[in-house]
Order: sequence, then C-alpha cells, then structure tokens
Amino acid sequence: QVQLVESGGGLVQAGGSLRLSCAASGRTFSRVAMGWFRQAPGKEREFVAAISWSGGATYYADSVKGRFIISRDNAKNTLYLEMNSLKPEDTAVYYCAADPSGSNYYISVYRYWGQGTQVTVSS
Repeated sequence: QVQLVESGGGLVQAGGSLRLSCAASGRTFSRVAMGWFRQAPGKEREFVAAISWSGGATYYADSVKGRFIISRDNAKNTLYLEMNSLKPEDTAVYYCAADPSGSNYYISVYRYWGQGTQVTVSS
C-alpha cells in the first residue's frame, strides 16, 4: 500500500518556476515507478513525466520536455517535479501516481494516486 501527498503548487507568472513534491508512505515506494499527471479544467488528465524505481530512467511528455525535470529520493520517500519556464497552458491540477501496470509509463494504469495540487500560471 502506498499513500501519496502532493505539495508545492501555487500561483506563478509565466516564465517562472515551481517545484512540486510528492511524499509517499509505504514500504514499496522505492520499488515502484512513479509519475506526474495533470488535468486542466475541461480537459482530460494527461501524462507529464515518469521515473523508474531507481531513478535511472525518466520519461516526459513532449509538451514539457526540456522544461520539467522529474526526480526521486528513495531515502526520503519523495518524488519531485521541477517545473521551469512555465507557461499559462501548464495551468492544471498536478497529481503524482505510483506503481504503473506496465512498462510503458505513458499509457499504463497507475495503482496509487495523490489528491492533487493546483498550479496556476498567469500571463
């Protein structure tokens, strides 16, 4: 069992940066891949980034590649998303997720989800 709690969201101007954190509880955190997703008003939830259990492999949506960095600290049971050069279109509720059903992290069903944190980017 893994419980996830996101933090770090807020209001930022376009071009600014934010760092999201996802604190995980449960002994299996360090053995599962994890990801970040987001959902904007009126839109479907979309994949943002994922990271392997070791942190050795990372994956990004094209829309955030080069601007966002996903990382994890297994000793602290924490997942991070560093977001740079933010754009108004990055405005969404951001969710962390854990334990994907398959090896394609872009489309897998994730078993555990956090409650989300709001990110708003003003123009």
